[in-house]
Amino acid sequence: MFGRLANRLPVFFVPVLLLVVACLLVPRLPELPVDRQELLLNAPYLVTVLGAFLSIHFHRGRPLLALLLLIISYWAFHTYLLGKDLEYTLSETYQAFVFLVPLDIALIALMRERGAFSPVGRARFTFLVVQGGIAYWFFRYNFVSVIPYLAADFGMPGMVTPALFPQPALVFGTICFILTAALALRRQTPIEAGLCGALIAFYIACNRITSPQEHALFSTAGALILMLSVLRDSYNMAFRDEMTGLRSRRSLNESLSGLGRKYAIAMLDVDHFKNFNDTYGHDTGDQVLKMVASKMMAVGCGGKAFRYGGEEFTILFPGRQTADVIPELENIRGAIADYRMAIRDATRPKDSKAGKVQRGTKRESGSISVTISIGVADRSEILTTPEDVLKAADKALYKAKNKGRNMVCS
Repeated sequence: MFGRLANRLPVFFVPVLLLVVACLLVPRLPELPVDRQELLLNAPYLVTVLGAFLSIHFHRGRPLLALLLLIISYWAFHTYLLGKDLEYTLSETYQAFVFLVPLDIALIALMRERGAFSPVGRARFTFLVVQGGIAYWFFRYNFVSVIPYLAADFGMPGMVTPALFPQPALVFGTICFILTAALALRRQTPIEAGLCGALIAFYIACNRITSPQEHALFSTAGALILMLSVLRDSYNMAFRDEMTGLRSRRSLNESLSGLGRKYAIAMLDVDHFKNFNDTYGHDTGDQVLKMVASKMMAVGCGGKAFRYGGEEFTILFPGRQTADVIPELENIRGAIADYRMAIRDATRPKDSKAGKVQRGTKRESGSISVTISIGVADRSEILTTPEDVLKAADKALYKAKNKGRNMVCS
């Protein structure tokens, strides 16, 4: 369980890196010249405009909504709160944003992407506008009656509660953060991870509101995290296979040019996959491909897995030779052959002839297993280019199939 969790944590790498950089820059803020400090105060607007442009260009409505939320909150804090001597837990503006922004970001994380200006995208934008109107009315005319609840003290220790953050908002926001983080871990997409990072940046910015420069720094970091999440998501769309999560054929072609002078390449193919699809249906076939891809992701020796096309896959091993990687490939082959997938009765073919599983798949008590064949080759004096090695690995793959499948050949 902990191993699977560790494999999913890298999705947070970019947000965490930007937040760490922002924290490291805090001690240097007083040293900035006056003109740089003024530029910093306007940086959230500049990054938000650029992020909004990218969101619209790539048809990403969710980060666009999150950017609007963050920049509106920054403008409101900068206009009505910064530089004023007041108790922030007793400010309706402060309380409204520290409650509503985490809620809306969690709701955005729950949404599926439907574009920026599609009917669904416009409906979501309208919802935020209406919500803002209701929040303005509620906090403007009913704030006094609810302030005992919004500014309640739960007796949390000072190390847990930020200096300025009201404790009810902290508890509520923590729930929203856990939900957003769980979605990011489950879906493994940059957008959800970006929303999670932007929420943390918002929290820190809210607690640094007494320092305009620090507040601007973390507001900029939140907007930058969202902007980069759009770029990363668009990159994944171009260079990741959507179904399996592996790198795509396009990514493989680019990676081949940077392999250096020592490398091995493996070609993998699911045995009798067409017959499997005809027998169990394409939905089950897709599940098989996802399972094979998940096993390939665990490959060692620095291997990088790609979906070559259809039921074919490729693994690149930079800095390795055939003898180095064969044990890893055998581990993958064995793990896939030993894996059992349950088949529901409704998916089983009624025709007994069609129900016979071809060689390369087994069926026992409502479960099936598949096998793969693997061919591997490495760079040599004869095979001098990645294309040559790839062709040699493909020939070795067919050698494995001709010798009976479910084996590794070189």
